[in-house]
Amino acid sequence: MNVVRVDAGAGRLSFGAIEMACTVGRGGSCAAADKREGDGCTPLGIWPIRGALLRPGKVEAAGIRLPWRWVRDGDGWSDDVADPAYNRPVHLPRAFSAENLLRDDDAYDVIVVLGHNDAPPVPGQGSAIFFHLSEGRPTAGCVAVERADMLRLLPLLVPGDVMEIV
Repeated sequence: MNVVRVDAGAGRLSFGAIEMACTVGRGGSCAAADKREGDGCTPLGIWPIRGALLRPGKVEAAGIRLPWRWVRDGDGWSDDVADPAYNRPVHLPRAFSAENLLRDDDAYDVIVVLGHNDAPPVPGQGSAIFFHLSEGRPTAGCVAVERADMLRLLPLLVPGDVMEIV
């Protein structure tokens, strides 16, 4: 098991000898037990890396060892506490609120899904905590890095790796 370590306060991510700048949530970081939907806080803790979602035509899949799939039209992620599929992938449109995984910006060209609040999900304790591409501003609670850094790191990640946010 390898550890991707995020120092949320310093805005630094490290993986072995690799180190890079990263951004976290607009609400800073918080204890996972205090995480609430929509608070913009990045949850502290050790989160399993579940797999990757890639946007076709925006990134190559060659060399990726994590489980992965292409993002398709209609792919979303539920962020509605009333949704029985809260903090799960869903198909859009739907009657409940959900993030569209095909965004107009490039932030979700690469999404590494983190196992935060997913075993099982507790409604209201945070959804869609991803490791994705930087938008040049704080995230809604995710961890983000520049595209070149993500493309350097992504092929090094393997099943069983975790992200530790401190």
